[in-house]
Amino acid sequence: MAAQEPAADLVVPTVEELAGQAPDPYAGPPDGTWGWLADLPGPLLEEYLDATAKPPGPGLLPAGLRDRATGEGCGFAAGGVADELAPGPVLAGLAGDMAAAGLGRCSDDELIGVLRAGRRLASWSASLELSAAGELIARRMAQEAAGRAHAAEHADAEIAAALTLTGRAAARLIDQAMAMQRLPLTARALAAGTLDVPRAMVIAEEVSGLDDAHAAAVEERVLARAAGQTTSQLRAAARRAVLAADPDAARRRQEQAQRDARVERWAEYAGTAALAGRDLPPAEVLAADQHLSELARSLRAAGLTGTMDQLRAQVFLALLAGQPVTSLLPAGADPGEGPGTPSSRGSPGTRDSRGVPGIADSRGVPGFPGSYGVPGDPGLPLTGTINLTMPLRTWLGFSDSPGEVAGFGPLSSADCRRLGEGMAASPLTRWCLTVTDSHGSPVAHGCTRPGRGPPGPPGGGIAAWAAGVPLQRLETGGCTHQRESSCYRPPLSLQHLIRMRQQRCAFPGCGRPAARCDLDHTVAYHRGGRTCECNLAPLCRRHHAAKQAHGWRLDQPEPGVMIWTTPSGRTCATGPTAYPADGP
Repeated sequence: MAAQEPAADLVVPTVEELAGQAPDPYAGPPDGTWGWLADLPGPLLEEYLDATAKPPGPGLLPAGLRDRATGEGCGFAAGGVADELAPGPVLAGLAGDMAAAGLGRCSDDELIGVLRAGRRLASWSASLELSAAGELIARRMAQEAAGRAHAAEHADAEIAAALTLTGRAAARLIDQAMAMQRLPLTARALAAGTLDVPRAMVIAEEVSGLDDAHAAAVEERVLARAAGQTTSQLRAAARRAVLAADPDAARRRQEQAQRDARVERWAEYAGTAALAGRDLPPAEVLAADQHLSELARSLRAAGLTGTMDQLRAQVFLALLAGQPVTSLLPAGADPGEGPGTPSSRGSPGTRDSRGVPGIADSRGVPGFPGSYGVPGDPGLPLTGTINLTMPLRTWLGFSDSPGEVAGFGPLSSADCRRLGEGMAASPLTRWCLTVTDSHGSPVAHGCTRPGRGPPGPPGGGIAAWAAGVPLQRLETGGCTHQRESSCYRPPLSLQHLIRMRQQRCAFPGCGRPAARCDLDHTVAYHRGGRTCECNLAPLCRRHHAAKQAHGWRLDQPEPGVMIWTTPSGRTCATGPTAYPADGP
């Protein structure tokens, strides 16, 4: 039977007329302003409807959608649906309602959830902006290819006018948009809120010298950990992945940059000034940096006051200005025998007549130690301690994967080899080796005495000069307590292993080097805590104090694994220093 046609004079009610009738409780307003509710997951939609049955105001949500006293932890509280909800219109609507209701009504836990949601929404919004910019550039380039002259050339001006940006800022936005088109996985992570713009741009910058295939391999490799890394940690991981993915491209990029080596100076905002060398060879930079530190330590031992940073800066300026470093000593100071250099005189790198090392050498060049590099090499003047980390397979000679220097970052295998040969040949350098497993976790560590020569002939490779290093296995999983001490203060050997296991402060994201941190007992020594690898970790003074503050808690369930509980009740974890996995 055919459907009956509506009467010609039938009047369909208007939206305005319908809006005045009793609404369906599950329907949104006729203008669709609450359309985002249709996309809510089932459990969250039920929460919303229950919470808004008797709303405290028009369209407002109670904090967290439901009182946390019920124990359900819903909404923005830890474990709630909104706490992990992907960014988009739904999360934006919930966060907006929460803000309109007043963030002062949130618990600490819920407030952290809103904070996290804001960061995810910012990433999602940035992804939208970059996608739109990328599409605009693609259209202009297509128009130019079709014969419309200069269509793409002035796209930056078009964007600058639309967003009230400088030309440079608009060009940077275009570069970022094109980088995201080249890195689809990174663009997807940005849209999903698991990466923010600074971290996405770190990946884009580090793969800039690679072809598309190698860039994709690096992107896939680093994204697995990127969400839990700071920009500094991610840059180190990406740089090492680049070295592993295409060593030749990384070498070419380094050589090209070194052709632009320069010294720059500029004014600082505080009315001070800066002077820096840029694009210099990494091994030589490490040698120079160690030399500055050694001179600063000797001046401190001779009576000069100040922090190490201040003393290093004074030495830096004195050397570059051609002044003797001894001129920095206070009047009447007895330089004595400072640390870290041989007591014999007249040999390269030893003391001058005032006892400060490296001020004048046998060649008569002020401020520069003598050559004690490998035969046939101009010499790499190294002093102090260098900590080198590399995969076990590289150490054994089965891989050409890059290594890493504590406090500096990743180095190619060629730079590691040059640095290693210089360390082994130097009478003033104590060098250490940490090896990692195939997953990038440190598993063993060993040290050599100063002046130890390479066990094989020069040029024998990394395995040749590393073969004789006595390695100690680091404790992982269940601790055997083999190196436990009965004393409160751990012995120097144990201190060293802890600082090699975790080369920076054990608080999430803190970049303070472990050498400048306290070695803290996770469970206090006076409460029965062990002086052992399973109960010690480096904490900077700031985070040491935070651990002891009201509401904070720190647990170490296994050696190097640190579980932090914040006053809001949230937990976060850190572990031993992680390096990219070895191999493809």
